[in-house]
Amino acid sequence: MKVGILGSGLMGAKLGTLFARAGHDIVFSYARSRQKLEKLAHDAQGRARAGTPAEAVRDADAVLLAVHWLRMDDVLGQAGDLSGKVVITCSLPMNADDTGLVIGHTSSGAEDLAKRRPTARIVSAFGTVPSEAFFDVFDSKGHDNPPSMAYCGNDAAAKQVAATLIADVGFEAVDVGDLRVARYMEPFALLMGRLAYNGDEGPEVAYRFVRY
Repeated sequence: MKVGILGSGLMGAKLGTLFARAGHDIVFSYARSRQKLEKLAHDAQGRARAGTPAEAVRDADAVLLAVHWLRMDDVLGQAGDLSGKVVITCSLPMNADDTGLVIGHTSSGAEDLAKRRPTARIVSAFGTVPSEAFFDVFDSKGHDNPPSMAYCGNDAAAKQVAATLIADVGFEAVDVGDLRVARYMEPFALLMGRLAYNGDEGPEVAYRFVRY
């Protein structure tokens, strides 16, 4: 699969690297310097290269949107036409100092993105687990009882693409419904962040849904 990465922070860098190591073709994009993108592509140890946001989107089977909410308009403008593209967003609608959500209760960041790009096929995924856990989850692939990863969206085929990438990182993909369920996922991501960054046991935390 060809995957374009919009964003070179912790989420974009780590997920892009793991997608590459899982065998996908990756284009890293959207950083302050080309050198950072080139290093990410080199270190990914797979079929990865650096490019512009437009290049990352152009031939992609899936696009990972992983930027701070304040950069959303800028990255979307640089990415260009997203019509028909599977866009997996892990970007939370956080305020400038990252202390709270600026969208909630009656909508979500994912739904807002769908309004901005109504012809894209939006799926919300990956934002509910801190990036610090991703490499450990990837390294433990194949073991019993993998951690869960909730995802949601309105397009069944786009959700299947997301589920494939979720499984490739090492999570159990859990379909929690249509895109409006992101209204619950995004606050849950803040709870996970609380556990990761405000406790004494480190940020390498994930979750698993168990049915009895």
